Amino acid sequence: MAIRIPPTSALRALEASARHLNFTLAAEELHVTQSAVSHQIRHLEELWGVQLFKRKGRSLILTEAGHEIVPVIREFIRKLTTTIEGITSTYETENTLKVTLLESFAFKWFVPRLGHFNSECPDVNVWISTTDDLTDFTTGDADVGIRLGYGNWENLYQEILLREYIMPVCSPGLLEKYGKPKEPRDLLRYPLLRRYTSDILQRWKDWFRDAGVEVDTIPEGTHFPQTSLALQAAIDDQGVALARSAHVLDDLKAGRLVNMFPDVRSKSGLAYYIVCLSGRENLPVIASFRNWLQHEAEKTRKEFNKLFGQ
Repeated sequence: MAIRIPPTSALRALEASARHLNFTLAAEELHVTQSAVSHQIRHLEELWGVQLFKRKGRSLILTEAGHEIVPVIREFIRKLTTTIEGITSTYETENTLKVTLLESFAFKWFVPRLGHFNSECPDVNVWISTTDDLTDFTTGDADVGIRLGYGNWENLYQEILLREYIMPVCSPGLLEKYGKPKEPRDLLRYPLLRRYTSDILQRWKDWFRDAGVEVDTIPEGTHFPQTSLALQAAIDDQGVALARSAHVLDDLKAGRLVNMFPDVRSKSGLAYYIVCLSGRENLPVIASFRNWLQHEAEKTRKEFNKLFGQ
């Protein structure tokens, strides 16, 4: 005799009812009505030609047939759930890319371009984390990173993404207020926005040195922990920020900021690198991400060169 397999919803109703011995409590657990559970049980009894429950006052008791069937149903649901969770977990792992990078770079360059990657690889879920600290890729907290430095990290695959220039930028409104500086030394009379964190980034003294100006002391001004905050303050007419080219290209193109001395070529010794554990760089999802990053970086270089005639 062929046995018809009922819907999973009916099996879940049976399993929950057997645990609670109460259709109302089973319905609450399953977020359905009591009558729906009762209907599912009747459907099973008619389908299999057996009685599953008997009433004892306001409670239910399992029949002998119910005692035989329910453990089988319970084991079936457990195995089905475990199998599906395993498949889903594997799919999510293969299609999830955890990316770590500096917050300012994420805000000013990476996130505005991320929609292009989502369009090209719609099946990949990108998880972003931002930190100024070096990430330990062996923990599984990140699959790939974008780091600023000299490219000398041990046990990591690394490829250069973007080299940078540093430049003083301000809003058109600040130029109207203070006037356009004639020479780099004139910037000392402008409100200079500064960072107070201790890191390897270039400082105002570095830019003035490259511009041929020896400065012993930089005038006091507002200090920020992140470049993105200093750039926002510059956009809001609060002063002159020392910007890195990758951070500021979009604002320069949009006219929100102005490079005050485009003829001064202050090249940073630092660069942005794509990094991941050695041996994982050619995994399909990481390789696709690397190729997309390099494509975007090439567009950035061309735009920067076009903007400043390099």
